[in-house]
Amino acid sequence: MSNLRLRFFGPASITVDGQPVKLRPITMAVLTRLLIAEGAPVTVDRIYQDCWIGTEQIFGDYRTQVQKRILEIRRALDPDWSSDSGAESEVLPTVRGRVTAYRLVCDRDAADIFEFIDLVAEARRAGPQDAIGLLERAMSLWAGPPLLDVADKEWPAPLRRQLDSLHLTAGQELARAYELAGRPHDALDAVEELAARLPDDAGLAAWVTKLRNQVRGRHDRHVLREDFPELRTAVVIVSGDLFDQEDANLVVGFTDTFDTDTDRNIIISRESTQGLLLSRLYGDDREQLDKDLRGALARVPKVSVESRSAKTRGKLTRYPIGTVATLHHATRRVFAVAYSRMGNDLMARSSLPVLRQSLDNLWDAVYRHGQLKPVAMPLMGSGLSRTGIRYGELLTIIISSFLASSRERHLGPELRVVLKQPAFDLIEVSAVLKSVRGIGNTEGTGNEPGEQAR
Repeated sequence: MSNLRLRFFGPASITVDGQPVKLRPITMAVLTRLLIAEGAPVTVDRIYQDCWIGTEQIFGDYRTQVQKRILEIRRALDPDWSSDSGAESEVLPTVRGRVTAYRLVCDRDAADIFEFIDLVAEARRAGPQDAIGLLERAMSLWAGPPLLDVADKEWPAPLRRQLDSLHLTAGQELARAYELAGRPHDALDAVEELAARLPDDAGLAAWVTKLRNQVRGRHDRHVLREDFPELRTAVVIVSGDLFDQEDANLVVGFTDTFDTDTDRNIIISRESTQGLLLSRLYGDDREQLDKDLRGALARVPKVSVESRSAKTRGKLTRYPIGTVATLHHATRRVFAVAYSRMGNDLMARSSLPVLRQSLDNLWDAVYRHGQLKPVAMPLMGSGLSRTGIRYGELLTIIISSFLASSRERHLGPELRVVLKQPAFDLIEVSAVLKSVRGIGNTEGTGNEPGEQAR
């Protein structure tokens, strides 16, 4: 059978082998009636009573009109079938009996309404992390009210009520799963959406208040925040742990060889952001991290391959400086940015031009793959990459680059630079945010990113 996709959330639509198929409204009603029978035969008389009565006047034999609509559906959904062949349609066979009937034969997940029901059911049997993914997939199917094209009919009402109720329940279960996973920002978004649908629900209102207090409590750790409403974004300087930012995609600096070996701290320090990525997100499973990196770098051209005699330890393949490998980890992205060169002496080195180019490439990757989530990153260039750039200037370069790129396209609601105590100086951070304020709030200052720090 052809690859069939039936969408009934919002205006009904059909694709066969990826191509859209158009049906007349009465034909779509017949198809919907057959679909919700879930493979059971539906008689010609029932189809007529459910789809025609009160909407159209039939001239002549109504059975003929039903059969015409059945033929239209067969030709649309089963393009390999021909009425001249004498063979029965695999998608819409006839059931012979005292009264002719028809039944629709298709995979259950070909229809978004049944896929939604099944994903929610599967989520209830899954562990917490898997449940989040399943519920997110289910909620993403909800593109509008279900069975909208037959909203004036009585026969789809029970299924529509079931879907509406399940949508509410799934939203609540997803919010609880976010909360248990320590993701109050996502939980708050989900509960606020539910509360908007049910403004008189006191329980939901109390839940919103509770989550808002949790989120504000987390924000109490912020050193400073600057909003840029013209760009629909904000810059937040926060003290703490990069890997505790559960609601955000992460940026982690790498070298051009994408080395990951932290054994005895010879190649990569276990205390570096890169080393913490391996231990905190990958549970020290270096094989899996290397596998993910290989997949992300599969289409990136190699610059060179070192000999083992020249580079005695670690990886030998070099990629272009500024390469960004996007890793898909659970429900967020990790942008692995090669902003330094790993010398054959196992010393990483970078520079201001390299950092600028790497940041430009980073924002491109965030735009393509970030799904408009907040982005959290360390003060890239301040550690073992040996850029030689002072603290305040690094912070200015990063923020200015983000804001300049945000003027061209929306990257997300927030850039969060995570600093370690006591690395930051409150007065210096305030001065940095003040210096970059004009970049976001005007159409341009004429300065390149980082100019304000000089």
